[in-house]
Amino acid sequence: MSANAEITGVPSPEDAARAEKFKEEANEYFKNQDYNKAIELYTKAIELNNSVAVYYGNRSFAYLKTECFGYALTDASRAIELDRNYVKGYYRRAAAYMSLGKFKLALKDFDTVTKARPNDKDAKAKYSECSKIVKKLAFEKAISVEENKKNIADSINLDAMAIEDEYTGPKLEDGKVTLKFMQDLIEWYRNQNKLHRKYAYKILLDVKAWFMAQPSLVDIVIPDNSKFTICGDIHGQYYDLLNVFELNGLPSETNPYLFNGDFVDRGSFSVECIFTLFGFKLLYPNHFFMSRGNHESATMNQMYGFDGEVKAKYTAQMAELFTEVYNWLPLAHCLNNRVLVMHGGLFSRDDVTLQEIREINRNRQPPDDGLMCELLWSDPQPQLGRAPSKRGVGVQFGPDVTQKFLLLNGLDYIVRSHEVKNDGYEVAHDGKCITVFSAPNYCDTMGNRGAFITLNGKDMKPNFTSYVAVPHPNVKPMAYANSLLNFIC
Repeated sequence: MSANAEITGVPSPEDAARAEKFKEEANEYFKNQDYNKAIELYTKAIELNNSVAVYYGNRSFAYLKTECFGYALTDASRAIELDRNYVKGYYRRAAAYMSLGKFKLALKDFDTVTKARPNDKDAKAKYSECSKIVKKLAFEKAISVEENKKNIADSINLDAMAIEDEYTGPKLEDGKVTLKFMQDLIEWYRNQNKLHRKYAYKILLDVKAWFMAQPSLVDIVIPDNSKFTICGDIHGQYYDLLNVFELNGLPSETNPYLFNGDFVDRGSFSVECIFTLFGFKLLYPNHFFMSRGNHESATMNQMYGFDGEVKAKYTAQMAELFTEVYNWLPLAHCLNNRVLVMHGGLFSRDDVTLQEIREINRNRQPPDDGLMCELLWSDPQPQLGRAPSKRGVGVQFGPDVTQKFLLLNGLDYIVRSHEVKNDGYEVAHDGKCITVFSAPNYCDTMGNRGAFITLNGKDMKPNFTSYVAVPHPNVKPMAYANSLLNFIC
């Protein structure tokens, strides 16, 4: 903005014209799905002329696309402040609230939209859908207060589930997962078949028992000269998961893996991903590890597709059982007392110890703040110190925060996931904070590579393997997601 504009708050005609050009250019990048470049150009437009609601509204939409829900919320609110009649501002803010699971606030904005556009069928449909969610949540809350909710796991009767003669798929042997079962399952799923519900339920019950016995922070010993692999987000991209196994070998006692959260949602083969991963957990319980991600939660699963996919392929009861299992997933893993791995990141205070993480009561839905929330939601930033999260949950932490945490706990570096990176990984904070993301061409739109990390127990030095997406059957991402999110992904 020119000096005159800064003094008066009104841009010069030249600045206003340049801002419009930046907006038009940004719109083109947005259409081509280059959301980060679009955000950069919308920001330039705002710097030249900060009084146009559309600039903030458009940037809010781009932030929604990049999952920066906190920033999207702020921009949408600013757009509404500038123009109370800017209906798209309410739409954007409602989408941000929905993405954060704040359904009552989203409903209020959808209500505003329907009043402003009484004949808009889309607005009416979104209001109606959001209203249903709010009522359903209120009903569930009332029920859980009235009665002490029983475990779904306790109500499953496996004996009552018959295996039909025509079922020719993988079979557990004496109720146990074997290597043959896993090899058969991989091929069965590759050909888009469904595992029998009796075996699916058995896997869930058994894996729940395993996770219940683990602490919130799991210690892993990697012997000298032994390889260990860390994978980031998979997000229901089953055929890319198989590609990881083809590039790096199937899990085994000599080829251990840690999958670092967000196994499901968005990608429409989440059921196949999670049963494959849980199967390997049961086959190699001491050599296959899984951390909880922010998408292993009921709210995220209801919005981003997993809940809908389980109901479509199995039952609502199984969807509830998954929620129970996810509540017991460990929150972090410590490798050789040197490297801490968690899905999101570090904390809003400097004195957090490994012992404190170990003692977290994790058998619940992720809270909106505190250590458990931050482990699942936080992100690194290049600047020193901390900042409010771009996602609206967790915190952003700088290199100094990372350094203090490592010093306090005697660690070398941290590994986290949670963020799309062009190469599938990023090394930040002077090599002390590594991001790994294993879902290439995320949502079939981002064009990113995926990656995994291999290291050996002797030097614990991270090595990166980066790869592109492989073809998958013609089922689009978000096929099972809540219809309210159709305009986000």
